[in-house]
Amino acid sequence: MQQLSGEMIGVLERGQLKGDPFSVLGMHEASDKKGLVIRTVQPQAKEVEVLDEKGKVLARMDSVGQGIFQAHFPTKTEFFSYKLKITLYDGKTYETEDAYRFWPVLSDLDLYLYGKGEHWQIYEKLGAHLMTHQGVQGVLFALWAPNATRVSVVGNFNGWDGRRHLMRPRGSSGIWEIFIPGLHEWDIYKYELLDKEGRLLPLKSDPFAFVSEVRPKSGSLIYDNSTYQWQDSDWMQHRTKNQDMRQKPVSIYEVHMGSWRRKKEEGNRWYSYLEMAKELPQYVKENGFTHVEFLPVSEFPYDGSWGYQVVGMYAPSSRYGTPGDFKYLIDCLHQAGIGVIMDWVPGHFPKDAFGLNNFDGTALYEHADPRKGEHKDWGTKIYNYGRNEVANFLLANALFWIRQYHIDGIRVDA
Repeated sequence: MQQLSGEMIGVLERGQLKGDPFSVLGMHEASDKKGLVIRTVQPQAKEVEVLDEKGKVLARMDSVGQGIFQAHFPTKTEFFSYKLKITLYDGKTYETEDAYRFWPVLSDLDLYLYGKGEHWQIYEKLGAHLMTHQGVQGVLFALWAPNATRVSVVGNFNGWDGRRHLMRPRGSSGIWEIFIPGLHEWDIYKYELLDKEGRLLPLKSDPFAFVSEVRPKSGSLIYDNSTYQWQDSDWMQHRTKNQDMRQKPVSIYEVHMGSWRRKKEEGNRWYSYLEMAKELPQYVKENGFTHVEFLPVSEFPYDGSWGYQVVGMYAPSSRYGTPGDFKYLIDCLHQAGIGVIMDWVPGHFPKDAFGLNNFDGTALYEHADPRKGEHKDWGTKIYNYGRNEVANFLLANALFWIRQYHIDGIRVDA
């Protein structure tokens, strides 16, 4: 049977495997060509068994190091579907699919277009996406981090343990991906990265996350952004036929979500998206405005910035509710005949350690040259617009708000 060296066992124990973990973990042909071998890293497990599709035990895996298990099938010559049965130290058991038995999801065309800076639906590929892959439900995670030597998904589903879901590098694209079966909407996650020298970086939120935790927490949440049922078809048809705003008078009412109205009887808190949906359309209509312009709604960490220091370009701020709630607010405005404009901030981003700052241990999203890479007055970083992937990240984001949230116009705040 193909054996792991003591050095490799130590690397797996410490979660320091660099390169492609799929070359070691999962199912492989034995090195002596005699059958197949399955390997898994389960630091939380006392015992691991391999099950067939019907739940029958095929083998009890051997422990070859702390948290590392493998099983040899000398008579098997063709790869087969299997599950793992995990027994914890407290005696509890559960069954799970092995993330390392699944093929890649992203196509070569996806990688090519993003590297070229022309993948205008990249938000459908990078980030976290609920899907069915090889007949199994789960979540695809994909991240651009070209200078990292290892990337893991960590979250409330794996004890925030970076050894358990190491991602697969996709060639020279700088993109890493993994399909993790069995995850659900609203599960919390981040990325754990090692830099070029193998040093552990601060946990990073997902640049393409659709939802973030409410500040001061900064985790990303799995969310299905495709389920909302829009009721603004009349408005959208009208918008298509009347694309030139110069044809009719326009009067715009500017709104800051956090201060438009407050619930004084509840600690002077701000309105939620749903509460605004009940009052804002009527107020705007009664005062003769044709459009609402929202100050930035993308996720941001510091209330005092009014949203102008964004950490989650693809996530409406969770301060006010869910993405579905925000869509409902826009829907209500459209049904009242009111257009929606959004302030969009591609000019800079804050230095918070969980964000884009020094993302993979290098100046990835920002300029490396401090003369170009930082707004001294604001204490923020400036995007490196000359990098294809960064330009694609931003331009696709503008399209995302128009397509996914039916935003009628964007005002660029540089």
